[in-house]
Amino acid sequence: MVEEVQIYLDDAKEKMDNSINFLDNELSKMRAGKASPRMLEGISVEYYGTISPIHQVASITSPDAKTINIQPWDRNVLPIIEKAILVANIGVTPMNNGEIIRLIIPPLTEERRKSIVKQVKNEGENSKIVIRNIRRDTNDELKKLKKDGVSEDEIKDAEDLVQKMTDNFIKKIDEIISKKEAEVMKV
Repeated sequence: MVEEVQIYLDDAKEKMDNSINFLDNELSKMRAGKASPRMLEGISVEYYGTISPIHQVASITSPDAKTINIQPWDRNVLPIIEKAILVANIGVTPMNNGEIIRLIIPPLTEERRKSIVKQVKNEGENSKIVIRNIRRDTNDELKKLKKDGVSEDEIKDAEDLVQKMTDNFIKKIDEIISKKEAEVMKV
């Protein structure tokens, strides 16, 4: 296979891998009835004039499946963290005892579970769109190689490989989505 073609195929695979990693990361933030410190990713606080993620101003632990403890290194930031969690609307009310903020994760209602499953499916669909866009862009780049003297057969073979890669990644997304759905719906 021509070197330029291989470069485009490798680039497409890397982008598709990144899309899967992004999906995994987004789904890990969605709570499935278990306490996970990752629920707090994306929540930031203003600390001495700088916007910082919570994990940079506090220790975050999960002592059991229903609790998250947030212990800031500076007690003055307790109310700021508490407010940031409330504003983030993650479905949990923080309890502040003056030293530590405790989040008790309530069991999910059936309605909330269905809502989360909808979000999960939406994230999966968005990832599939990204994968298809990568396929389209790669195929467009491959067609441009024809002008550089790459044979039509080489380009056709490369497009077939891109399609197989696309099918495999879409299958991976479907597997990830159904696994997360099962996790969310499990009572």
